[in-house]
Amino acid sequence: MTLNWRTEGKLRILDFDCECRPLSFMGGDWVTKDITAIAAKFIGERGKPTVWLLGEDEPVDMLEGFRAMYDAADMVTGHWIVGFDLPLVAGAMTEFGLAPLSSKLAHDTKSHLIKRHGLSSSQENLGAMLGLEHPKVQMDQAKWREANRLTKEGLRFTRERVAGDVLQHIELRQRLIDAGYLGPPRMWSSGAATRSLEYVP
Repeated sequence: MTLNWRTEGKLRILDFDCECRPLSFMGGDWVTKDITAIAAKFIGERGKPTVWLLGEDEPVDMLEGFRAMYDAADMVTGHWIVGFDLPLVAGAMTEFGLAPLSSKLAHDTKSHLIKRHGLSSSQENLGAMLGLEHPKVQMDQAKWREANRLTKEGLRFTRERVAGDVLQHIELRQRLIDAGYLGPPRMWSSGAATRSLEYVP
């Protein structure tokens, strides 16, 4: 796909973010992760981010709701989506026996950031450095415990956090592009087979 990504024209770009909680031990201190929230919004379109919350929505409904927006997008964007959010969603799709996500152009404001040294690449720190209008919604340990227990108050914390991350990221990505700090998007794939699996001797 040929793309002048600095003048994206009429591309429909989906900005999204996930939150998760520890689920089960894999060995030592390594744990599997359970998606607790997904927020998504098409850049340039009116309205608040769409938010799915575990505790209000069933996992399959969350995943399929997100997939509908993902499939409608020409490109997806977020912070560390290539290294975290997209594989997280792909793993959940597999766990619940759903079809894998299709390949998609992805623009990641962490992995596609220019080479640097001595500078934190977290969304929070980049936002502070650039003086963004949209703040990072803070969560301390007490709030995360409520959020991960899916209490009524915890769900409110999670909704504010995941929606806030999307709103801040939309602004962050544009500022990084304007400053020349962000490289071009790249194709992401879940690795699903694209050719016949029929045995050929």
